[in-house]
Amino acid sequence: MNPLNSPVEVGMRTLVLLARSHPHPLDLSWLVVLDHAMLHSSQFDGPPSLHPRLPAQPGELGMKRQMMQEGLEVLLRAGLATVEATDDGLVYQVTPRGSGFVGILEAPYVGELRQRAQWAVEQFASTTDAVAATRDITTRWHNEFTAGMQHLGVGHG
Repeated sequence: MNPLNSPVEVGMRTLVLLARSHPHPLDLSWLVVLDHAMLHSSQFDGPPSLHPRLPAQPGELGMKRQMMQEGLEVLLRAGLATVEATDDGLVYQVTPRGSGFVGILEAPYVGELRQRAQWAVEQFASTTDAVAATRDITTRWHNEFTAGMQHLGVGHG
């Protein structure tokens, strides 16, 4: 089992996001956007990023959705989060047990996650919708990729 981006790791990151957004529930699309912003905050003029920038980052959002679903399943089974069906779809919320669990974690990385999660929720929660936020992220990648290819002289026959 790969310890990086395992359902447990992604579930813990998701739990921190749900705890910081409490009492506002989040759907999976928002969790994907907020997790990305939390880990790569410097790309959004926020605090230093927790994870390095990778060449394959454009594909990260697609992979992250599946990983977050698996992480949410871990949280639901452990009673750390709940899911509710609304008119807009499924939304997730931290339980009192989950909030307490996040509160007792003392690892420095979790402290950094809490700070970045608070920043991400404050920065992106007022954004119109998760689709627009996802589009902004992918447009940013496209623009950076295009600029990098032009810098290398690719595409200028």
